[in-house]
Amino acid sequence: MAKVTTRLSDKEIKSAKSKEKEYILSDGDGLRLRVKPNGSKLWLLNYTHPIKRKRTNLSLGKYPDLSLANARKASQEAKELLAQGIDPQEDRKRQQQEHKAIHQHTLINVAKEWFEIKKDDVTPDYAVDILRSLELHIFPYISDIPVSKITAPQVIELLKPIEAKGSLETVKRLAQRLNEVMNFATNCGLVQANPLTGIKAAFKKPKKENMAALKPAELPELMGAIANASIKRTTRCLIEWQLHTMTRPSEASGAKWEEIDWGEKVWTIPAERMKKRREHRIPLTEQMLELLEVIKPISGHREFIFPSDRDSKKPCNSQTANMALKRMGFAGRLVSHGLRSLASTTLNEQGFDKDLIEAALAHVDDNQVRSAYNRTDYLERRRPMMCWWSGYIEEAAKGSLSVTGSTQLQVVSAQ
Repeated sequence: MAKVTTRLSDKEIKSAKSKEKEYILSDGDGLRLRVKPNGSKLWLLNYTHPIKRKRTNLSLGKYPDLSLANARKASQEAKELLAQGIDPQEDRKRQQQEHKAIHQHTLINVAKEWFEIKKDDVTPDYAVDILRSLELHIFPYISDIPVSKITAPQVIELLKPIEAKGSLETVKRLAQRLNEVMNFATNCGLVQANPLTGIKAAFKKPKKENMAALKPAELPELMGAIANASIKRTTRCLIEWQLHTMTRPSEASGAKWEEIDWGEKVWTIPAERMKKRREHRIPLTEQMLELLEVIKPISGHREFIFPSDRDSKKPCNSQTANMALKRMGFAGRLVSHGLRSLASTTLNEQGFDKDLIEAALAHVDDNQVRSAYNRTDYLERRRPMMCWWSGYIEEAAKGSLSVTGSTQLQVVSAQ
């Protein structure tokens, strides 16, 4: 005769005391209450796995949080799944994953995870630009949507008004950044494939415009304007420093005294401040050293060579030089980043080695194989070229060059 299990009662459960070893109280049909030595009481359903045919336990919850009546209800629901050949533990995991997909793996959460990795590969200013663009144009509209529900038509519809305003470059960057987020989601297994691949084809392409830059023959005009402009000495030094060193605006404005090696006459910009995240060394010419001597009484006791007016503990804004050039009458003709183009054009016209020029500009070879093997920065070979460039600037400042250039300066051998 089969053994008949007496059903549990609330009174019996409440009065169950802990013992030295845990023990089981059975309610029948596999529903059990495990009483542990610490006094806690846990509901379990002991069942046979529908495929593996092995006995296993399903945790239902803790008493009294889960009452006897609700434990029986949860047990019955699990048995209904078993009757359909579904393992209740696997069904629970599926539900948890679906819950995560809805509440945890939203676009904003996944984008923030992606950004934590991305920000280490770009400059701080660019990282701020990336996050700000998403916060302004994307997050207010689709931040809470699970990445698994993001579709191409949905994003295209979101970006179309921005395109209509003529902000084609903004659309291009947003499409690129959203693609990176969705590629990250794909690699993390949150979506099977990136649904945004190719959405850029739905928008007009922005016209590529080169940054405004002067021609080499216009350098004397620039130097004369800098000399006569009503600007602060710090700003004047910053513009000339950027011109001589051929650095990007943020690299020049963020220069620190500790980065200067006076003995070796080298300025070393750490990787975290460089666009391509590679340390960049610049040989210092006599003219560059003179610029540092001029600015030293102003900021020599500070961390930054070109400190901010508002807060001397911070560097001046990377747009300081750009705004000064506009006020000097070069709007539409020259931006501060264009000083690099001016240097590059001049040095190329004078026949300097292209590898040395590219190294001076801190450009990384697009050929990944060549870039991987060619790790030299040609520091010593660049010294004569940089000295020539500083001398060229100095001559332009004296007004000794005609508007068509001069043959007085000879190209120094870079071999």
